[in-house]
Amino acid sequence: MLLGLLPDVAMAQWKWRDANGVTQYTDRPPPPGTPDSHILTRPAAARAPKVFSASAPTPASAPDAAKVSPPAKAGDPELEARRKRAEEQKAAERKAEEDKQAKVRSENCDRARSYERSLQSGQRIVRTNEKGEREVLDDNGRSEEMQRTRESIDSNCR
Repeated sequence: MLLGLLPDVAMAQWKWRDANGVTQYTDRPPPPGTPDSHILTRPAAARAPKVFSASAPTPASAPDAAKVSPPAKAGDPELEARRKRAEEQKAAERKAEEDKQAKVRSENCDRARSYERSLQSGQRIVRTNEKGEREVLDDNGRSEEMQRTRESIDSNCR
């Protein structure tokens, strides 16, 4: 017998205009504070406007419940706490990423300074070319490497 009532409840539709004038179709009533003139269609079982709160008010106390802040406000502290946690988590992730990048820059800086000292010392520098052959840097190659190393130091050692 109860199964016969379920389709009516499941098909209960509200049609109302939100604050922006957009028509909304929902299976739940519009938010508290929506003027009756904006509610275009109510389900047959819900002809009178209802005020929902944590405790079921008696009809005499319903106007008092409307004066109190709407139920959506009761959830706001929890929502704000979630937002705050999400912002803190994002900030922590950003900080971790910045720390990671700072560490990489520091390592690159140390490596570039060490290579610069090697280039300035005049010792032979051998590198492998595109063909896989070893070649010794001549004066032109050394000056080019020195220029690249200084650019690396400028960008990584701040």
